[in-house]
Amino acid sequence: MSEPAERAQKLDAVDELAGKRTEFVLDDVVYLDGNSLGALPAVVPGRVEDVVRRQWGELRIRSWEESGWWTAPERIGDRIAPLVGAAPGQIVVGDSTSVNVLKALVGAVRMAGEGRDELLVDATTFPTDGYIAESAARMTGCTLRPVAPADVPGALGDRTAAVLLNHVDYRTGRLHDLPGLTAAVRAAGAVAVWDLCHSAGALPVGLDEHGVDLAVGCTYKYLNGGPGSPAYLYVRREVQDRFDSPLPGWNSHAEPFGMRSDFEAAPGALRGRVGTPDILSMLALEAALEVWDGVAVEAVRAKSLALTDFFLECVAAYVPEGRVECLTPVAHGERGSQIALRCDDAGDVMKRLIERGVVGDFRAPDVLRFGFTPLYVGFADVERAARVLAQTLA
Repeated sequence: MSEPAERAQKLDAVDELAGKRTEFVLDDVVYLDGNSLGALPAVVPGRVEDVVRRQWGELRIRSWEESGWWTAPERIGDRIAPLVGAAPGQIVVGDSTSVNVLKALVGAVRMAGEGRDELLVDATTFPTDGYIAESAARMTGCTLRPVAPADVPGALGDRTAAVLLNHVDYRTGRLHDLPGLTAAVRAAGAVAVWDLCHSAGALPVGLDEHGVDLAVGCTYKYLNGGPGSPAYLYVRREVQDRFDSPLPGWNSHAEPFGMRSDFEAAPGALRGRVGTPDILSMLALEAALEVWDGVAVEAVRAKSLALTDFFLECVAAYVPEGRVECLTPVAHGERGSQIALRCDDAGDVMKRLIERGVVGDFRAPDVLRFGFTPLYVGFADVERAARVLAQTLA
């Protein structure tokens, strides 16, 4: 047995989260793509069957009240809240990440007030965020300016209305300075909007602690909510009465069943709702979140860093020097929960890895991405992935 394999056994033996693996539907594949789609929590299929057969099939319309369908967006939001460092009553679940980015950005510009007509966007952002930012700028009459996250403090001015930033870079896994950047944006009189898609469920976020005004995130990555599961919108309690969503709907009305022609926003984060929630995927997400019962985000972060450190050690031990280049920062304070390796013929390499039972993903033109979900990825998985990578590259 190799030295890395022996170390993997010892690390797995003392892993306090190892027992969580039994709460997921897993096989003998090393699954390192939870940063794109989380694994299936074992409780979900039975819960979805109950929603379909009993709540919908038998109770039908009564389930809006008797099964709690109507309150699901805010109830599930409160379950997500501790995972991103938020008190209850500030997160509402529903719609896609893209829709919530639009709500947050336009709402942020409206909150910023007169005389502020510039919108900054993370220049390295996931493309959709950029598309939405461009549309939001046109809708609000703002000028859009792409800026690298590290350069945001120097780019802020008295015309800056809002800044859209990613907590973790989707391509490289770089963790950006949420506390520092949020403080800089607020000091400039602007509103920070954070995209948490690649950090929620992988590391502490601290929305309340750091004074974030608005944030959005998906639930199908580290939160394991399932393909296309609904996203969420965070509106800090202190700004909720000023949040003016560009998508007012009957679900965000103060009197949703009043059917009034004039719109009056609901109190609190509920004004982030729009239309009828997607109940099937919403309740699948609620069931999936049960795997977080009794789990501290700090423990998840500690294991995440240990997994990614160990993967880099194994890659260094197994893969010939110069064959891959790590794009993810080595410093813990700058790393999310994934490792991105630059590699020639990366697309073909990833296909061959998947054929050999190691699932990551490929980002054009030359990046192999490996996501480490601490609730179900173990150290033996990490050692095997690096060993198979070396064999594939040989």
